[in-house]
Amino acid sequence: MFDLSPEEITAILLSLKVSLWAVAVSLPFGIGTAFVLSRGRFRGIAVLDALVYLPLTLPPVVTGFILLILFGRRGVIGSFLDHHFGIVFAFRWTGAALACAVMGFPLMVRAIRLSFDAVDRRLEQAAGTLGASPVWVFLTVTLPIVLPGVLAGVIMSFARAMGEFGATITFVSNIPGETQTLPTAIYTLTQVPGGDAAAFRLVGVSVAISMTALIASEYMARRLGRRVA
Repeated sequence: MFDLSPEEITAILLSLKVSLWAVAVSLPFGIGTAFVLSRGRFRGIAVLDALVYLPLTLPPVVTGFILLILFGRRGVIGSFLDHHFGIVFAFRWTGAALACAVMGFPLMVRAIRLSFDAVDRRLEQAAGTLGASPVWVFLTVTLPIVLPGVLAGVIMSFARAMGEFGATITFVSNIPGETQTLPTAIYTLTQVPGGDAAAFRLVGVSVAISMTALIASEYMARRLGRRVA
């Protein structure tokens, strides 16, 4: 079943690379955004909340088209990055990582935000009365408490990135060896006569990776939960 061809191995490795980069780059923004949504009390927070969760309600193809308009070579942001920094997203694996990060971001923020909401504020206040600065309180008190939520958000975002199809194929197309991830490779194989066996192998790999990630996250979340307790 798992006698994979070089092309299939390339698609798997590219999916892992894209998903890991998507999670790593979006994690600091996810923690910051979740903290603001949980603790923020300012005009316009409802708009920010809606923008964060918008990718969950939009069709993925629409999200991919918006990314193409903004980050394409002729896009508002894409042309600036290309001209001044030589950074190109459209039809590159970096664009696939960006699309996966955008699609997984709401799930990451939601999991972390719920953890922030559950923090006992009296613990933070006690640390503050002992002379700790707000930054130090966040790093030594708040963040360790919300670590299980952060881990849950990371795994949810990673799983979403591994399964992302619509936004990715719209923004960066389906170029073998460059932007062809597991879902797009499976889609391609289903359109080719005799490609069912290879598609079935990749489906098996995708399920195995997702199950491993979920089981590992549950185990690590329980260990972190016991340490925090």
